[in-house]
Amino acid sequence: MFTTRPDQARRFRSLHTSSRPLALANAWDVASARVIEAAGAAAIATTSAGVAWSLGSPDGDALTRERALELISRIAAAVAVPVTADIEGGYGRDAADVAETVTGVLAAGAVGVNIEDGTRPPGQLAARLAAARQAADRAGADLFLNARTDTYLLGLGDPETRLAETLDRARRYVDAGADGIFVPGVTDTATIAALARDISVPVNVMAGPGAPKVAELGALGVARVSLGSGVAQAAYAAARRATRELLDTGGYDSLADGIAFPELNGLLSGSR
Repeated sequence: MFTTRPDQARRFRSLHTSSRPLALANAWDVASARVIEAAGAAAIATTSAGVAWSLGSPDGDALTRERALELISRIAAAVAVPVTADIEGGYGRDAADVAETVTGVLAAGAVGVNIEDGTRPPGQLAARLAAARQAADRAGADLFLNARTDTYLLGLGDPETRLAETLDRARRYVDAGADGIFVPGVTDTATIAALARDISVPVNVMAGPGAPKVAELGALGVARVSLGSGVAQAAYAAARRATRELLDTGGYDSLADGIAFPELNGLLSGSR
């Protein structure tokens, strides 16, 4: 049985606007999702890397579909805002497997997915996107299908033709059914503006230290800004700092900025 959430799906789709870009601090477990929601987030996006790490796996299609879907289901059940799931390449060897994954994501209660090309030929991701769209249509779900291209993140191809290659991939992915295009790894304002101008659907970029602020990205035409695995990395860095301080100096000052126990506990004891 599908956990259909048409109101959430419409709400999530409407949040993609450059006038006020959708800002996503990606979660990796129920607690992080509840903290992010309580901080005022309009939606929850998962980070596939953070999810994999929290479950003891490396990033890069190493996590099984079943474990990923279980975590998506837990997060979607714990928050009231729309959830979009990062499903890496689709957790499968071919397009049919991706369709099965998307069917599971919809049943878990998410209203969006992010599927990446990585080092795959763009034709393979186009086929996966088409299969994902067909699976959503069969389920009667208004799935927001975000296609990620890693041309900039992985430095694929010739730098002089990378923008043209990215735009070509974006067109192929939109033709296959993508509702949005995610281009992580680019922070140059001229390139971002060109992507937003020449891509016909909402553009998503990944931000971090040194990147333009959300409002500045919106002025460039960006409709969605994600932190990717950055929040999870910062959380694990906090664990390392606390441990090193404890072992090296016997101190505890690094714990001073932690969320108060009653507040954090309350987010979960009163969860949906």
